[in-house]
Amino acid sequence: MNKPVLVIGNKNYSSWSLRPWLLLRHHGVEFDELRLNLDTDAFFAEIGRHSPTGKVPVLRDGTLTVWDSLAICEYANERWLQGQGWPDDMALRAQARAAAAEMHSGFAALRTQLPMNSRRAPDGYRWDAAAEADIQRIQQLWRGLRQDNRAHGDFLCGRFGIVDAMFAPVAIRFAGYGVALEQTAAAYVETLFALPAMRQWREAAAQETESIAATEALRSPG
Repeated sequence: MNKPVLVIGNKNYSSWSLRPWLLLRHHGVEFDELRLNLDTDAFFAEIGRHSPTGKVPVLRDGTLTVWDSLAICEYANERWLQGQGWPDDMALRAQARAAAAEMHSGFAALRTQLPMNSRRAPDGYRWDAAAEADIQRIQQLWRGLRQDNRAHGDFLCGRFGIVDAMFAPVAIRFAGYGVALEQTAAAYVETLFALPAMRQWREAAAQETESIAATEALRSPG
């Protein structure tokens, strides 16, 4: 049987691609990876063959095409993970879904002013009050989930799941821009960075040579 194909953008820049890639890799789902270089003539010539939106990520599983990072994660959870992508407890599952949805649709100032660049090192750049409000809200989310659910495991709602995959690019942003984090948030970033799959992504990103003025609009349908 042919393996599914996950079409992604540059590992250095494509925050939306990281999410399903990390979930699949962490859970040992075998897939073929097709990486397209964002914001190039080759990207725009090729992406239409794979994605109905013209954006990444997109998953092809046989004749089925699934676009949008959260939709891909949900499909993977049903197709390969036997539901492990969400907590077993119903109340905890609802919290995880709410946090993932807030990340999926919100934090516009953070996305715009602190775009993902995995190779980036802090350089004194600062952001405005709107982005700072996003940063504080994310830390509030992480603090609440981790403190309420610390007995269940090291991640936001126990074991690594979809909600953690959704916030993984934020950890890279915080590190790259030198965001000052409270203790709970800093510990969570370190927990994410210790994941073998996360290390693999960041190591591959460090080897990429492309440099683009990436924007969120290039990475995901939403």
